[in-house]
Amino acid sequence: MLKEYTTQGTCSKKIFIDYDETTGRVNNVRFLGGCDGNTQGVCRLVAGLPATQVIATLGGIDCRGRGTSCPDQLARALKEIVDDKG
Repeated sequence: MLKEYTTQGTCSKKIFIDYDETTGRVNNVRFLGGCDGNTQGVCRLVAGLPATQVIATLGGIDCRGRGTSCPDQLARALKEIVDDKG
């Protein structure tokens, strides 16, 4: 399943997530905007991981007092996916 998530409160504008509904794993992630090197790193690190692990690891990360971050927005997007499937 491919999900497009519009971010809020971050430099990135959207996140594109390829999620495997059968295994519950993240296949691929791509950010539109944001700090290119950091978002590329996040994308590579989460590839192949269970969505629940990514949510637990990245959820709540704050960037410059914004109350969220690109990694946190990814966790929120994945939580929506997991909750919809639950």
